[in-house]
Amino acid sequence: MSQDVIPLYVADVSAFTKTLRKSLSEQDKLPGHAAMLALVAKAAGFQNHQHLKAAKPADDTTLDELALKRALRVFDETGRMFRWPKWTKVQGLCLWTFWARMPAHKDLTEKDVNAILIDGLSFDDHVLLRRSLIDHKLAERTIDGRVYRRIEQRPTPEALALMKRLKER
Repeated sequence: MSQDVIPLYVADVSAFTKTLRKSLSEQDKLPGHAAMLALVAKAAGFQNHQHLKAAKPADDTTLDELALKRALRVFDETGRMFRWPKWTKVQGLCLWTFWARMPAHKDLTEKDVNAILIDGLSFDDHVLLRRSLIDHKLAERTIDGRVYRRIEQRPTPEALALMKRLKER
């Protein structure tokens, strides 16, 4: 009798193994976290965890749905951000919506940037977002802070999905 192959995609092998290890806690002797990573990788046909990580395709187009879900939670039904997310990854994802509001190839004053940010917020910390845009390399400013400009780049697939889902609300 032939065995059906059932594909399994695990976005975060580390989190998967931690969960698996926790569920196996009723057994006498549990392997450590690194040993569990190796066992899962070997079960998937790889030599070890490093081999599994190296074999990940560079053009992986799967979206980080957890990050998207958490990002959507910080926007109200009108698409305005009402709180700053806790996760750094989600913060960066949310900043793309403000990057998209900034005009391309145009110098802006701090006042212009503040107006764009305040328009997309329902809490009082546009300064945090302005600094975060710089820190996440989505915008740049002159040393004296007089001129701001968005950095032209292609948004990540998650950022595009977030903007699309916010628009659909």
